[in-house]
Amino acid sequence: MNQNTVIDVQHVTKVYGKKTEKQYTALKDVNFKVRQGEFVGIMGASGSGKTTLLNILATMDKPTEGRVLVGNQDITKLDGNQVSDFRAKQIGFIFQDFNLLESLTNAENIGLPLTLQGAKKRKTNELVHQVAGQLGINQLLDKYPVEISGGQKQRVAAARGLISRPQILFADEPTGALDSRNARELLETLKQVNDEEQVSVLMVTHDPFSASYCERILFIKDGKIGEQLEAGDQKRSEFYQTILNKLGTFNDQGEDVDVI
Repeated sequence: MNQNTVIDVQHVTKVYGKKTEKQYTALKDVNFKVRQGEFVGIMGASGSGKTTLLNILATMDKPTEGRVLVGNQDITKLDGNQVSDFRAKQIGFIFQDFNLLESLTNAENIGLPLTLQGAKKRKTNELVHQVAGQLGINQLLDKYPVEISGGQKQRVAAARGLISRPQILFADEPTGALDSRNARELLETLKQVNDEEQVSVLMVTHDPFSASYCERILFIKDGKIGEQLEAGDQKRSEFYQTILNKLGTFNDQGEDVDVI
């Protein structure tokens, strides 16, 4: 595998249901690669297989056939502690619905991946403040999730995804629960981390505006990767329009979609 390739998806198929039952094929012979420091979007209609694919890449599910190489390691073969170590040290994950624990402070939520690894409290606190500063949420650390807004919760969730300085950051509809201003701020943050720290970002989204932050977009339909778009030398505003044209849609939500 090319040393600049961080994810290599090879012939991945996912079938749900036993052979004796009616089966559903969610993914069909999916193949693609992600380069180090690349920001890749996955777009597709509801039920197209994009979340199933993300779950397999993040070791939350296993393919029926095929394999996924991260580095030179086939993550589909990992079990037990190997999976835990891989998740803790190599990947971060941002969920649409935040997945924050209400009984923990925001600082404790952010530091949870390190706490579960058995990191020392002093080191964890240091890294929590570091990543919180990067995301502009130091003032939220002593509060609980119930005390902050949706946009702030998503920033806390993003900080938790980044706390272990992962090689790869997975984001599943990260702006789905946010208004346009908070969505823009989160996307700018993801792009900043992607640019400055060369973290590879793989984002599932149905939103063309969010997708315009990506360098490349893979379109998935009926479990298969079809066409793809690359931003190339286009400005983000131009790439946004290219995506809209590709989807054959237009913004009918009355939102300010001005992009710089």
